[in-house]
Amino acid sequence: MLDVVNIRNDFQILKTGVIYLDSAASSLTPEPVIEKMLEFYRGYRANVERGIHRLSQKASDELLKARRKVQSLINAGSDSEIIFTKNTTEGINSVANGIEWNKGDKVVTTLLEHHSNLVVWQRAARRSGLKLELVQPDKEGLFNIGDFERAIDEKTRLVAVAHVSNVLGSLLPVKEITKIAHTRGAEVLVDAAQSVPHMPVDVRALGCDYLAFSGHKMLGPTGIGVLFVGEGLLKSLEPFCVGGGTIEEGGLEDYELGPSPARFEAGTPPIAEAIGLGGAVDYISKIGLGEIEKHERGLMEKMYSGLSGISNVEVYGPSDPKKRAGILSFNVEGMGPHDVAAILDNTAKIMVRSGQHCAMPLHTKLLNRPNGTVRASIYVYNTKEEIEKFIATVDEISRTLA
Repeated sequence: MLDVVNIRNDFQILKTGVIYLDSAASSLTPEPVIEKMLEFYRGYRANVERGIHRLSQKASDELLKARRKVQSLINAGSDSEIIFTKNTTEGINSVANGIEWNKGDKVVTTLLEHHSNLVVWQRAARRSGLKLELVQPDKEGLFNIGDFERAIDEKTRLVAVAHVSNVLGSLLPVKEITKIAHTRGAEVLVDAAQSVPHMPVDVRALGCDYLAFSGHKMLGPTGIGVLFVGEGLLKSLEPFCVGGGTIEEGGLEDYELGPSPARFEAGTPPIAEAIGLGGAVDYISKIGLGEIEKHERGLMEKMYSGLSGISNVEVYGPSDPKKRAGILSFNVEGMGPHDVAAILDNTAKIMVRSGQHCAMPLHTKLLNRPNGTVRASIYVYNTKEEIEKFIATVDEISRTLA
């Protein structure tokens, strides 16, 4: 069982009395991660890779350690498969811009996707003439695997799906989807922004070809993300950006790209942020992702049961807690989502997200809620008492309209 009291001591923001239920947007950062970044700035602040002096050597070593920590976290085959990006969005865009598309190629994705895993493919379709097909879930955000069987055909070049919906919290059957895609000769990209921070994720067990996630959603700093690219695709994927550090040989008329990960990381990398991400991986690993997942499931069961029991509150997503992660979206009848969020903050210091959560098609086509929803999302530092206060406050809000 998690020692939540001890964990909470590492988060200074929580000592102000706020209840933070917005981790799907961005998590809080514990003191050990902040200290890890400050060690870099205070003790060995220098650029990496090409310096001979001790500070550069130390910085380079810490950057490599961080990369290898991420490799171990997701069970990648080698550290060359771990590419540092700015965030999940940049990772997905790197794949979209790095594949050499042919006219008639097909991309399959879903109606649940964050704009970062939908708009990029719409733009690729506009530019390259590829076909885009969206698989639709049921009202709870769950899929019939047979719909993927029908959508993924021999013309499909890529299947791009979220591991967890950032609105409904629903878990997608990524492993089964990957098997279908590979049978048809297609590659698979997984948006793991909402899964890697909260549950064990093994890229080799999933079988995916690409996987992207962000540091700022997993107790790390902003400005750092990860793109996993399977070993067999590292040479065929064109870098999103080229220049300093990406070149093995350069001449007046041509150049030769170096090996991964350097070929994909042009210019000076976000050194402090990457080191901070390594610190976040250490922090999460010490607690255990299995324990984090178990903790969140218990809180989510309580939250879902509590909100579902309020007569004029509409709750979205899977009713079975085993089929959802720690994200719950809802609306209070007769009130806009932004109004509900503002009242939660002003009356109880409860921080939630409101709006369309960068998933407009989901809200308009599936939920028929064009104004969006209120989204509460939990993490390792949340407690049963916080969830109880949240439920009680939503109940009070709803009673003012009764």
